[in-house]
This record gives sequence, C-alpha cells and structure tokens, in this order.
Amino acid sequence: MLALRYVYILALVVWLGGMVVLGALVAPTMFSVLQASAPQVGRALAAELFGVTLMRFHYVAYGAGGVLFVSLAAMGMLGPRPAGFAIRMAVILTMLAVAIYSGIFVLGEISRLQAAIGTLPSTLAATDPRRLRFDSLHVLATRLMGFNMLAALVLLYWEAREHAS
Repeated sequence: MLALRYVYILALVVWLGGMVVLGALVAPTMFSVLQASAPQVGRALAAELFGVTLMRFHYVAYGAGGVLFVSLAAMGMLGPRPAGFAIRMAVILTMLAVAIYSGIFVLGEISRLQAAIGTLPSTLAATDPRRLRFDSLHVLATRLMGFNMLAALVLLYWEAREHAS
C-alpha cells in the first residue's frame, strides 16, 4: 500500500507542480526574455514556444491522471478503501476530462485560429472576431488549468490530512 500511495502522491505532485511551473515561471519568462531579445518577433516566438510546451505538458497531465486513477483504484481494491474514495475518483476523472478537453479542443482551436490568422492575435483590431475568439479561448484555457490546480490542491490536502495522524 505504501508503494501505491507513493505513486499516487508522486503523480499528483508532478501534475500540480507542472501546472504551477508553467503558469508562474515558464510563460512569463518566455514572453519577457524573447520580447526583450527580439522586439519584432519575440512575442510571436514566445507564443509559439509556449503553445508547443503546453501541448506537450498535456501528455504529462494525461499520464499523471491515468496513474492517479489506477493507483487509487488499486489502493481501494487491495486494502481498506481510502476515505472519500468515490469523491476522490470523481475529482480525478473530472480533472482528466478537463485536461483532455483543454488539450484537444481548446488548444486545438487556438492552434487552428493562430494558423488561420497568420500573425499574433494581439495585432488584430480589438473588435476583430478572430481576436475576440482567441481571447475567449485563452481565458478558457487559463480557467481550466486553474480549476485543475485547485482540484489537485484539494486532493493533496486530503491526502495530507488523512495521513497526518
């Protein structure tokens, strides 16, 4: 059981840590460094680089979600079910569904929109429907990641609280 719990916590920490690092460090650093280095194209390069990084991270999220699900299911089958087993499973499945929706549909539409525009959406007029759509997709992607961060923090707190005694 200890090995399963370790794998569960490790997957949770990888997923949560990846989201925090991407949002708090990678994105702001990429944009500031590349814009300063190449004022004409730096923002476009940063957007492309971060987009690819975020798409690749989604594979990490899918893997971590799968490991969370399998390890918690195994803990439930092999020993006494962890407290709140069904709720935790629901949270994990919801997080995984959110990550899949974000990675496939939201980021996919962002990529298609950027390719169709051929330039940075921020260079379009503020009232251009393509820019408005891009902005709404960006906000949605940010909120979806924020939701998963919050859910991961809940799972992490639950795990810490359960084993604090």
